[in-house]
Amino acid sequence: MTKKNHQYELMFSKAAVHDLIRLRKFIEQHNPSAAQRISKRLQGAIQGLLDTPQIGKPVDNIPGEIREFIFGKYIIRYKVHVKILYILRIWHGKEDR
Repeated sequence: MTKKNHQYELMFSKAAVHDLIRLRKFIEQHNPSAAQRISKRLQGAIQGLLDTPQIGKPVDNIPGEIREFIFGKYIIRYKVHVKILYILRIWHGKEDR
C-alpha cells in the first residue's frame, strides 16, 4: 500500500498492513464504533508523519533511521529513507513486542 505526498512517499510493509487489520478486528469485537474511530485516528497520525517524520524517537541498537512514534496507546515504528517514509509495524503499547 502506498500513498504520495509532496515531500515523501508513504509505504506500508505487509506486516504493518496486517497490524492495522489485526488491531481493528480486535477492537471491533468489543466496540465496533471505537474500531472505526481508532482506525481513522491511527491513519491520520501516520499521514501526519509525512509532514514531520523526525518527530518519532530513534530506536536504539537498530541501524538506519528507524523511529518510533507513540500515538495514544499505539506505537508506530517506521523508517525514513531519502523520500520514502516506510511504516514497518504498528502495535498497542500493552502488546509484547
